[in-house]
Amino acid sequence: MSDVSQQFDVLVVGGGPAGIAAAVTASECGARAGIVDDNAALGGQIWRGAQDGHTEAVAWVERLLAAGVTKLCGRRVFHQSESGVLLAEGAEDVCELGYKKLILATGARERFLPFPGWTLPGVMGAGGLQAMVKSGLPVSGKRVVVAGSGPLLLAVAAYLRKQRAEVAIICEQASWIKLARFAVGLASFGGKIAQAMELKRELGGIAFAANSWPVGAHGKEILESVTISRNGKEETIRCDYLACGFHLVPNVELALLLGCETLGGYVSVDDFQETSVREIFCAGEPTGIGGVDLALVEGQIAGLAAAGRADEARRFFPQRRKLQRFERVLEKTFEPRPELQRLPQSGTFVCRCEDVSYSRLRQYSSWRAAKLQTRCGMGACQGRVCGPAAEFLFGWKVDSVRPPVLPVRVGSMTAAAEQNGSEQNAIQPSANHGGVQ
Repeated sequence: MSDVSQQFDVLVVGGGPAGIAAAVTASECGARAGIVDDNAALGGQIWRGAQDGHTEAVAWVERLLAAGVTKLCGRRVFHQSESGVLLAEGAEDVCELGYKKLILATGARERFLPFPGWTLPGVMGAGGLQAMVKSGLPVSGKRVVVAGSGPLLLAVAAYLRKQRAEVAIICEQASWIKLARFAVGLASFGGKIAQAMELKRELGGIAFAANSWPVGAHGKEILESVTISRNGKEETIRCDYLACGFHLVPNVELALLLGCETLGGYVSVDDFQETSVREIFCAGEPTGIGGVDLALVEGQIAGLAAAGRADEARRFFPQRRKLQRFERVLEKTFEPRPELQRLPQSGTFVCRCEDVSYSRLRQYSSWRAAKLQTRCGMGACQGRVCGPAAEFLFGWKVDSVRPPVLPVRVGSMTAAAEQNGSEQNAIQPSANHGGVQ
């Protein structure tokens, strides 16, 4: 175990908007606050590169610095060694993070649904491609198809165009009727209307197709083209990249490991964002996919409540209720349609880490049975890709989470075992170098 060990009144896990708001608010109330995130800089996916000019992001980061919040970037929380102590892996060590109150703001990830060819190089998550471009991947002159579901597709397409990529088409699986209802619903949210109009301006001239989704990606060694279903008819489009994601799923693994109850796949919280486990709060996408505005409000409520300022937290309740209505509209509009369950062919990999095909998985009746017999979910992603896909395809539920919640070095697991003080409590390394058994 590293000598790095710190104690906080309020510890926040997750450096996106919800986590930043929670840490800032708690610290401004006088609590000794720390924020830990596995990325090299705070901001999460939505505020990645916040210092590049996003006004709201810059303002929050400046508040964070002024408030004296301890930043622990580049560290991955993977285990709770004892009550009130989390273990986080850094580049070269493992540190203990003690806390009196804990706020989980672990965000969400893209939902990937398998279809023939989805494992070809060049087929990426929509947010994943955006992140790679922000990190230096050149896309100038590259032809990109953006497909899947949710507002993220539009934001990614707009960003790629700014980087001089040629966006051939945006394919949204939701129907025109659902999208029309969504547009009408935006009238209740003035800020959302303004954002939508700005995106429309940025995307002018790019083809947009509802009732559309990818049915196959093609290429000998890398992606060369993609076939889409568009209003029931198939067409093939040449492209260099397919940026594909079907809305978002919450990152609830750490919450489950800590014993927090979930409902409908989201962490259950009370009015003050407190979970079923006393002194553990949760804010942002793990409690519902509602966008940046809701994440910021929930983060402030959690930060105030954790700092003992319940009365001040109540002031944000009306704003949260309004934004939660938008959350429900998002969920209803961009829910994956049943036709997508028929996309995989027999040989299509569902678990790409362990090369487990659709035909092998459909022989089983539960996630646990499939996992034991095929190793589905035991690869490097720890089921974060194939788990939500299997849930959608087969109706399975991931029924357990065991440490480590993320793949870590064997040395980190050894340090955790030493901290526990006995082999009985040690985390056993697996053949997949940190996978869940």
